[in-house]
Amino acid sequence: MKPNYIALLCLLLVFKASSQPTVGFQQIITGLNVPVDLVAEPGSTRMFIVEQPGTVKIWNGSSVSATPFLNVSSLISYSAGGERGLLSLAFHPQYTTNRYFFIWYTDVSGAVTLARYRRDATNADIADPGSGVVLLSVVKAFANHNGAKLNFGPDGFLYIGTGDGGSANDPSNNAQTGSSLLGKMLRIDVNGFASSAPFYSIPSSNPYTSDATVADEIIALGLRNPWRWSFDRNTGDMWIADVGQNAWEEVNFRAAGDILSPTNYGWRCLEGTHASAVPCPAPANNVMPIYEYPHNSSGGFVVTGGYVYRGTEYPTLQGYYTMVDYATGNGWLIKSNGSGGWNVTPQTGWPGSITTFGERGDGTLYAATSGGTMYKLTASGPLPLRLLSFTGRKLDGSHELTWEVQQEEAGDSYIIERSVGNQTSFMEAARKAAVSSNNFTKYAVTVPASLQPAYYRLKTMHANGSVTFSSTVYFNATAAGQVKVTKTGDRIIIESSDAIREVSISDVSGRVLYQRPVNTMGMISIPSRALAGGLLLVRVTGETTTHSAKVFN
Repeated sequence: MKPNYIALLCLLLVFKASSQPTVGFQQIITGLNVPVDLVAEPGSTRMFIVEQPGTVKIWNGSSVSATPFLNVSSLISYSAGGERGLLSLAFHPQYTTNRYFFIWYTDVSGAVTLARYRRDATNADIADPGSGVVLLSVVKAFANHNGAKLNFGPDGFLYIGTGDGGSANDPSNNAQTGSSLLGKMLRIDVNGFASSAPFYSIPSSNPYTSDATVADEIIALGLRNPWRWSFDRNTGDMWIADVGQNAWEEVNFRAAGDILSPTNYGWRCLEGTHASAVPCPAPANNVMPIYEYPHNSSGGFVVTGGYVYRGTEYPTLQGYYTMVDYATGNGWLIKSNGSGGWNVTPQTGWPGSITTFGERGDGTLYAATSGGTMYKLTASGPLPLRLLSFTGRKLDGSHELTWEVQQEEAGDSYIIERSVGNQTSFMEAARKAAVSSNNFTKYAVTVPASLQPAYYRLKTMHANGSVTFSSTVYFNATAAGQVKVTKTGDRIIIESSDAIREVSISDVSGRVLYQRPVNTMGMISIPSRALAGGLLLVRVTGETTTHSAKVFN
């Protein structure tokens, strides 16, 4: 089955309502020279600002250093407005004692390059320019898609997100070619600090070390240009914002426990959840994005990924992943809904041309624009989070949409929007006014079924004039009986293009561990922690077919 949707369909679960913040931007610095990375110094409140033309500067909380911490402009290729240059920096976790840090840049020939440097032994404000050692260099045919972001993981290893090598539609198919380090997520051990080659080693837990067709450094394939990605500092989860081709921008999520599972994010066969311009089937171990947005003014054209907020200054922002579109300034906040799906809150009016986010040691978030301005993210005017679930099911000749809310206010209204045949042309299909109850309330509307695939979302018009959207519910009007069962982290995920009537899970002896009538469609997430370990048989009874699958718990 080729998924072409993102659904927020889950087993009914009521969870405590929290608040959705409205994010603001407080100007901190101006006059920077194309800042592209903001990195916190370990054990310090200082932030290091990476400027694309080749310098790293220090912001001490009040001013920017006049003398660069590092200047490698003579080593790099850079042209104004292009994608080459000095692109990222990462401090070793023990930087305060060993003084090592790493940079990612395009060298004078255009090869993407990983180099190791060391801070000066006596002056914490400058690097030792003679300490530079190139650890990795990958030749590319084109100037764009250089990836860029370096991050050390909670495990102490260095992770690198690389672009596919450039041009359009990945003409060399680098992202799906295991022997190429382009279009991948890499993981290497740089903790030996060797003085001669090889300067790094391969962690034995990397997933492809026993596969002769995939380079040992690789932990995931199928990326196009993961310009900015990050770890959740509290959970170790990985968030990857991957820049799209000409139709869709996407955000991928991997739970900490799944990061080292064989993973393929789909490019160049898929752009987001959709078939790309290159006809090829979805690859093995394909993981679909948790969110995508189209190329238009309400979405954007170039995604810049951020961080999950873990600071204490703005409690309403706690746990939200922040992201923005570089071209339009449209922002989004994404947070788990606690039952396998995601709450996505659009934000508007953010600064344009945001190239990067940064996270200080205390969890404060910052952003910088290509025009040279650095901002601090703030949160104000929280809106009550009222949407607890949004589900759908297919009835005879119609689609029933159901949603549950909490803490609604007089004047709120709910609009069911539908897009037929695609996810870009949403129009109002039904409307409900809030009953003005502060208690749990459930709504349902029925809409005549379309002859083409249909996408639905819930638009909430808040009494204070703000607007929020749910994720999308998908109905496949033409294909029936398509079912996909996967094990992701501690959940069993069932996706179906037809109505699901019942789900049962048994162990190898035939003992039924889980059984429930469902009567819904789309995606169901079942917690697996309470189920027996080992091989499980999942039986999905649909409207027209019965599907069985095996998963290992």
